[in-house]
Amino acid sequence: MSRRALLVEDDASIATVITAALEAEAFTVDRCDSIASRDKLLSGATYDVMLTDVVLTDGDGIASLPEVHRAHPAMPVIILSAQNTLDTAVRATDTGAFEYFPKPFDLDELVRAACQAADARSGGSAGRDEAGEGLPLIGRSQAMQDVYRMITRVLRNDLTVLILGESGTGKELVAEAIHELGSRKTGPFVAVNTAAIPRELIESELFGHEKGAFTGAVNRSIGKFEQANGGTLFLDEIGDMPPEAQTRLLRALQSGRIRRVGGREEIAIDVRIIAATNRDLAPMIAAGSFREDLYYRLNVVPIHLPPLRERRSDIEALARHFLRQAAEEGLPSRRISNDALALLEAQPWRGNVRELRNFVFRAALLSREEQIDTAGVRQLLADRPAMPEASGEATFSGALASWLGKSVPAQGALYDEALAAFEIPLFEHALRETGGNQLRAAQLLGINRNTLRKRLDDLRIDPERFSRRG
Repeated sequence: MSRRALLVEDDASIATVITAALEAEAFTVDRCDSIASRDKLLSGATYDVMLTDVVLTDGDGIASLPEVHRAHPAMPVIILSAQNTLDTAVRATDTGAFEYFPKPFDLDELVRAACQAADARSGGSAGRDEAGEGLPLIGRSQAMQDVYRMITRVLRNDLTVLILGESGTGKELVAEAIHELGSRKTGPFVAVNTAAIPRELIESELFGHEKGAFTGAVNRSIGKFEQANGGTLFLDEIGDMPPEAQTRLLRALQSGRIRRVGGREEIAIDVRIIAATNRDLAPMIAAGSFREDLYYRLNVVPIHLPPLRERRSDIEALARHFLRQAAEEGLPSRRISNDALALLEAQPWRGNVRELRNFVFRAALLSREEQIDTAGVRQLLADRPAMPEASGEATFSGALASWLGKSVPAQGALYDEALAAFEIPLFEHALRETGGNQLRAAQLLGINRNTLRKRLDDLRIDPERFSRRG
């Protein structure tokens, strides 16, 4: 069955490629390059889908979309844009776009979306009058485009989001963007770093406590869940949450109700949960230190934040943004040379965007010239505290890599041998520290006692060897 598409694109080469790809899927394609010609075509024909660029010869392709939706409410719209910012992605979503594709895009994916849109013939308008400026996430790399697209897909729903990424990549900024641009923006945004709360206080911090619930509880205290009611609760470093708190968190997520520590009353809560971690949760689940059922509750929509080394093309924009930010905060106004930027782009930035920001602020403060040059950057790089190398036997990863390079396991036995090489000294250390007490060793390791006992049996480790009796 032939389907009809309207392509609004002022780049002739891109338009030709898209047209050929759509025609190969039995589309009849009409092309134009302006809002005026688009409106003329729409007035005389019905289309199954419209694909439109943002910057056209006579205006903004997104700004006029509400009028298009009113006149053609059943026609889905796919937006293409070289203005690859979070702002553009949000504008595209808020104007009711079926899908948004930053340029350069995957042609097969675009055609697939056009087919789905034409078959669905669904549309609608969300209702944002004006796009916000100064959004916190910066970058036009493909890696960040993927992040922007995932953010836009969760703005109009309350699905739980799990943000994954190394320290310093901006996980809290993503959480704030989802809250501030989403349907809960009028409610509170409450962030809590679960790794920074003492183990014995975390349940009280999250769920609150009643007066007299424990020593020092002289008054009733409202926890983070109640503080975030009607808004968003951001649980940072969720991988560091102790097991007992994980159990209560899971119960709260399942029931939508909490109970303060020492309380009897169950309290209904209405919060959106966004969690984040810089840890790989899979091996923690396998070791029994992170609940698998909680993981699936949190990991409804995962958003993976790339490390800065995987989006080096964004370093220039980030550096210039941080220089402007530094000036706004009272530091000297500085510029940076292209050569100095190239030097920044060559760095590993193991601390990611946070490390880059601190470096740029330091450069703005210490530079004696209005323009930061390569000499100044090199001097600051040389003055940085020495960081442990990412390779070499001085690190655990380096030692493991060295072991792998020297070992010759039987076919199919590499995983088991590597796991045993890791677990045997780890478990022996825990048993040695606890005098062979398996319960205390399991607590030290942060795993279930039954898991420890099974692995000790599998590895033929006798805990009695470490007993301090006699």
